[in-house]
Amino acid sequence: MTVLTTTRHQAEPLAHYRLLTAVQQHGFDTAIQRANDAHDADRYNAAMHTAGLAIGIALADGAEITQCACQDCYCDAVFDTSGPDLIVIETTDYGVQRFQCAACADDHPATPED
Repeated sequence: MTVLTTTRHQAEPLAHYRLLTAVQQHGFDTAIQRANDAHDADRYNAAMHTAGLAIGIALADGAEITQCACQDCYCDAVFDTSGPDLIVIETTDYGVQRFQCAACADDHPATPED
């Protein structure tokens, strides 16, 4: 007998921010800030790579990593921005997007660009 479920596949977080050491959190935060402040693609990509390494994840070239920006809960998921079912909740003046992770998007989706 075949059983079908209605649940969608959601990408697993690469890490949970609260479970990182203080050193990992500082390294991640610093690298993400450098990415946000980068004025060219090379510096942005280098900062993204550094953010991944800070939490023990080797990202593929050009991959982006971020922490969930959900404003409805205290989600601490850190994930690859190319994952499925993410919602862009804001785009900064520099074109940097802030995402709600797939789990939050499923549980309490934000209206994009709230």
